[in-house]
Amino acid sequence: MSYPTSVAADAADKEQERAATEYSQAPTKEKLSMQVKVYSPFRDYYDGEAFSLSAVNTTGPFDVLPQHYNFISLLGACDLVIRTVNLGEQRIRISGGLLHVKANRAVVFLDV
Repeated sequence: MSYPTSVAADAADKEQERAATEYSQAPTKEKLSMQVKVYSPFRDYYDGEAFSLSAVNTTGPFDVLPQHYNFISLLGACDLVIRTVNLGEQRIRISGGLLHVKANRAVVFLDV
């Protein structure tokens, strides 16, 4: 049976929320999260624990997960999506930036 796109998308969103809730309550959540900081010279956008970070570079969309290998990239205009441990999904519209991932920490510099 084929479902309309909106029904499938709603089911996927509910599953993602359920998984995030389970992970946030797990005793080993430290292993499943990473530190994420997003800021510009004029404003701090986010600073805390997250399960993942999604963005777009010249190659296309990508995700950064906990324990990600060292990585640096220029970001293109996109919605930066942070799946946080405590606040759910946070979206930040960016016009570009620089992402640096090292030692289970992702730092995004905007407006530079």
